[in-house]
Amino acid sequence: MCPGISVTERTDPTLSHHPTFGKYFSSWEGRAIDETVRRTGSSAGVLTALSAWLIDSDKTGRVIGSARDAVRPTRTVPVSITSREDALRSAGSRYAPVANLPLLKTDGADNAFVGKPCEASAAKQLFDMAGVSDESRPIVLSFFCAGTPSQNATEGLIRKLGVEEESVGTLDYRGNGWPGDFRIGLVDGTDREMSYQESWGGHLGRNLQWRCKLCVDGTGGHADIAVGDYWHADAKGFPVFTDAEGTSVVIARTRRGEELLQEAAAAGIVSLSPLDLRKVAAIQPLQVTRKNTLLARLIGRRLGGKAVPRYRGYKLGRLALSDMPNSAKSLLGTYRRTIRRMGPNR
Repeated sequence: MCPGISVTERTDPTLSHHPTFGKYFSSWEGRAIDETVRRTGSSAGVLTALSAWLIDSDKTGRVIGSARDAVRPTRTVPVSITSREDALRSAGSRYAPVANLPLLKTDGADNAFVGKPCEASAAKQLFDMAGVSDESRPIVLSFFCAGTPSQNATEGLIRKLGVEEESVGTLDYRGNGWPGDFRIGLVDGTDREMSYQESWGGHLGRNLQWRCKLCVDGTGGHADIAVGDYWHADAKGFPVFTDAEGTSVVIARTRRGEELLQEAAAAGIVSLSPLDLRKVAAIQPLQVTRKNTLLARLIGRRLGGKAVPRYRGYKLGRLALSDMPNSAKSLLGTYRRTIRRMGPNR
C-alpha cells in the first residue's frame, strides 16, 4: 500500500489525460464564494469551502485534515474537522511533516479526507486491497504539492526571524492574502513575517524529504478533487508571487468529484469557470519540469546504489525525451548527491 514503494496511474480510459497533471474528468478555475474563506485559505479557499460544505450538507460527519498544534504551534498535527469553525482553523498550507491517514476509516460512512498527493495514492491502494467499492470510499481531496520540508526547515525560519520557539503563539505558512506571508504571532502580541518567495523559495523548498524529490504525482492524481495555485504570470510567462486575490486550478479526477463540484457551485459555495490545463502548465513550471525529469532522477539514484519506487503507466520515458537537456542534468546531479550521502535512505 505504500506509495514509497509503488504507484500506478489511473487506468480509466474514459478520463482525459495531461502529461503533467494526469487523468481527470474536468478542470476549472475556481475560488471560494465566501471572501473570508477565500482569504484565509492558501490560494482561493476551495478546499476549506468544500470541507465546511461537506459537513454542513450532511455528506459526511467529519473531514480529516491537518492544522497547527494547539499546544506547540510550530508543529503540524492531523485533526478531525466537524464544523465550519474547525475548517477555518485548519485553513492554509502546512509546509511540514504530518500524517493524516491514521485518522481515516476505510468504510467511508462518515469520512472525507484532505491530504497530500502521496496520501491520496496510499488511500486508494488501501481501499483497493480492502475491496471497498468506489461508492463506499471516503471522499478524497488533495492539492498540488512540491514536496514536504523537514521540521528543521520551519525551526530554521523561526530562528532566522530572531524568535525562540517558546515565544511562538501562532504560525502560518501562507494565507491572509495570496500567496500570503510566512507569519509568526508571538505570545507578546507582536508579529514576525517573511514573504512566500523567501520562505518557500529560499528555505522550505530547499529542505525536502528525499522521497519527495522522486515523486511521480505532485498534483493529487488519485484524489476525487485536486486543487492548486493558478498563479498570475508576467510577460515572459513566469509565475508572479505579489499579493493578490487568490485563484485556483480545480481538477475533478472522478465522476463523483465532478458531481460534488457542480453541486457545491450550485449551492453558492465555490465559483467555477472552465480552464484548459495547458494554461496551468505554463504557470506551474516546477511541476512540469519535475515530471519531465523524474526518470533521470530515478536512474541517477539507482546508479548511486539506492532503491527507488516503481511507477507504472506514467510514460516517464516519453516525458524524459521531451526535455533531454534537463534530464541529463538531473541524472548527473542526482547521482552525485546520492553518492555524497551514501547513508540510509531518507
